[in-house]
Amino acid sequence: MFGPIARNTLRTSTVFGVRLLIQAGTLLIVARLLGPHNYGAFAGLAALAVILGTLSTFGTHIVFLAEMSKTPGKRDTLLPTALGTTLVCGSILFAVYVLIAIALFKRHDIPIEVIASLGFAELLIQPFLNFPSAEHLAHHRVATSQWIMITPLALRLGVAVIIWTAQPATPLLYYAYGYVLASAVALSLTLQRMPQPWPRIRNWRVARLPELRHAAGYAAMNITAAGPAELDKTLATRLLPLGAAGIYAASARVIGAFTLPVIAMMLSALPRLFREGHTHPLKTARLLRWTFVVSLLYSLVLGMAIWILALPISELFGPRYHDIAETLHWLCLALPGLTLRISA
Repeated sequence: MFGPIARNTLRTSTVFGVRLLIQAGTLLIVARLLGPHNYGAFAGLAALAVILGTLSTFGTHIVFLAEMSKTPGKRDTLLPTALGTTLVCGSILFAVYVLIAIALFKRHDIPIEVIASLGFAELLIQPFLNFPSAEHLAHHRVATSQWIMITPLALRLGVAVIIWTAQPATPLLYYAYGYVLASAVALSLTLQRMPQPWPRIRNWRVARLPELRHAAGYAAMNITAAGPAELDKTLATRLLPLGAAGIYAASARVIGAFTLPVIAMMLSALPRLFREGHTHPLKTARLLRWTFVVSLLYSLVLGMAIWILALPISELFGPRYHDIAETLHWLCLALPGLTLRISA
């Protein structure tokens, strides 16, 4: 009755349903814990780290996925290059991130420990989770690949609950420490469960120039995909008072969370697109058209639902976020563009 992409989409959507609950719980707890002012600073810093973090692998995780989808035996050849490139690029980008963050947020007195913790998590730990996830995805274990990416999110929810219970004087600092710790624990647990171990660090190497040229297109695709969804939160901290930026960031996170089924659909289609893109161009074009149509229809239904539920959602955040309902109404207008951008 259902094709493999539809079945994988349903399974992955179930996983993403869990992810949605985790993200919603974390968002509500952290937003209420920090308040609009500190949440605005946190969201801006985290968004900047996520944007730069998309370049840490320099697209090698997508090269790894593409090649593994076609020839699984290439794993031991591809992985040392991908890991070595990620380590070097991530280290350089971490230094760049710290300098940019200090310059952007110097007037807000954000502790350097917060900046460093968020940057280390998103630029030097999270990127390595892309490779176990890509390996499972290449073998059509889409749901498993997403459980890997959910693990740090679940651990951050646990951190948020602990901080909410403890109510420390500096919750932003403690959450930043927990943020990087959650990523480190998630990577450690994932590597322990992999059927084949990673190559030793001494065998890692940086990609050569022709390999970098091949991966550069995927690196550009990554940052253009993530940039519009994250850059606005960083810019908001410069263009708006931090309290208003926090309200905007919380609203945008709500909208983004509900686009997860579209991401599930695209992840389910990726291995087939890589495998058949050159050999069956007509079938691939038809598949792409269907993904765009489904994405658009979903966004229209979702937009109407969020418009109706905007006020109850705002009440979940508490009285300090009373402007979220109006912001959600405006962001509903952007939903078709958001879902089509994900598909594109």
